[in-house]
Amino acid sequence: MKPDPGWECSAAAGAAAVRSEDPAGPLPESARYKSIYIPFDNSAHALRGVDLGIAIARHTGACVTASHVYAGRLHDRRFRQMESGLPERYLEEERLAEQRAVHDDLITRGLTLISESYLDVASGKCVEAGVPFARVMLEGKNWQKLVEDIKGSGHDLVVMGALGLGAVEASLVGSVCERVARRIDRDLMVVKSVNADQAGAVVVAIDGSAHAFGALQAALELARMFGKPVEAVAVYDPNFHYVAFHGIAGVLSPAAARVFRFKEQEKLHEEIIDSGLARIYQAHLELAAKVAAAQGVELRTRLLAGKAFEQILKYARGSQPWLLAVGRVGAHSDAVLDLGSTTENLLRSAPCNLLLSARSFEPALEHVAEASVAWTREAEARIARVPEFVRGVVRRAVTGHAVERGHTVITSDVIDSCLGAMVRSRAERGTQPAASGGRGGAAKCPFAHLAKGRKRAPQRRDGP
Repeated sequence: MKPDPGWECSAAAGAAAVRSEDPAGPLPESARYKSIYIPFDNSAHALRGVDLGIAIARHTGACVTASHVYAGRLHDRRFRQMESGLPERYLEEERLAEQRAVHDDLITRGLTLISESYLDVASGKCVEAGVPFARVMLEGKNWQKLVEDIKGSGHDLVVMGALGLGAVEASLVGSVCERVARRIDRDLMVVKSVNADQAGAVVVAIDGSAHAFGALQAALELARMFGKPVEAVAVYDPNFHYVAFHGIAGVLSPAAARVFRFKEQEKLHEEIIDSGLARIYQAHLELAAKVAAAQGVELRTRLLAGKAFEQILKYARGSQPWLLAVGRVGAHSDAVLDLGSTTENLLRSAPCNLLLSARSFEPALEHVAEASVAWTREAEARIARVPEFVRGVVRRAVTGHAVERGHTVITSDVIDSCLGAMVRSRAERGTQPAASGGRGGAAKCPFAHLAKGRKRAPQRRDGP
């Protein structure tokens, strides 16, 4: 294995950050990709991936690790399967044994030399750019070895070509790329464009989930590195309920329709739910804009209606972004899901570079409240009666309680629910003196009088 002259990742990573060409200065330490992993097969997409990885490393001080997987045992098995088709003169046992030995030697040394030569290309680019570099050669099934190597490492960004050497004109995404994408838990940049001069913005898809806001954080970082504008799109689907209602209408008996109150339900969706969905996703965009503004970035936003992946795909085809950033999963995911359906479709069909973000980010409660939480007049009146010196604390507690439970309108019931939760929480802590530092027994909530106050006559209430 050839050494990479003058470069050790651990020693050179900090120096590379100093050489960053970012006119705005280096990124905050917490925002940096510190280790970049690039599966490399010397294909056009892999070569472009190395260039992108190097560009990111020059800004963050990251080490670039390039890997190549060769399948020596697969070739050995294939050769044995092909032996029956050899010319007759090679089927003599002595000649066959000789051919097997030659083939084994060629495979063992040849594939190693090919891997070394591939990685020399990536190494040369990194050395020329002044970026620390490491190489990894693996033997086995390509996607399996890549997943094992990534999961067992500290790499926080994987840059991988969507297609490899086996691509044909009809290929959308390679099998290795898709299998790796499903199984790793790191940010993954899927290189779909080999055009080094590609213009366009960084577009991020927002659905209100922590994963989407994690993708926004990554998008803001990458846009700053590459000098790109940032746009956010959100999609709500007003059509699904119509399709569902028509499907239900076809199977309900007249009696069941009366129980279900089908016409009233359909009118409710038309007048309230569809417009409510639009407001929810518009609020997600407003919250995204506040998150970006806190980092000094003006975020352009666009609200779209329709099936999420289809509308994002149409937007990408029309606006031709440089990068599309999405969360690995979305708002309706569960713990065992590898990729959300929207992300899965975009991985295959997006016409531009794609970032699948594995990180999560919860926007500041103040931003969430400003963008999506309203108080009724009654709730505002109750909070106004809280003593001024604790009013801000109580308001924040109630807002956090509401956001955590998905409320967008705070009513008196939400205030009561919050106060009840506070009482229960303090009582539970009071029964655990070792953890709380108290003397044991049920603790009294300092706002208990506020919860009781609601039952008093209005003129005597001094709390919510």
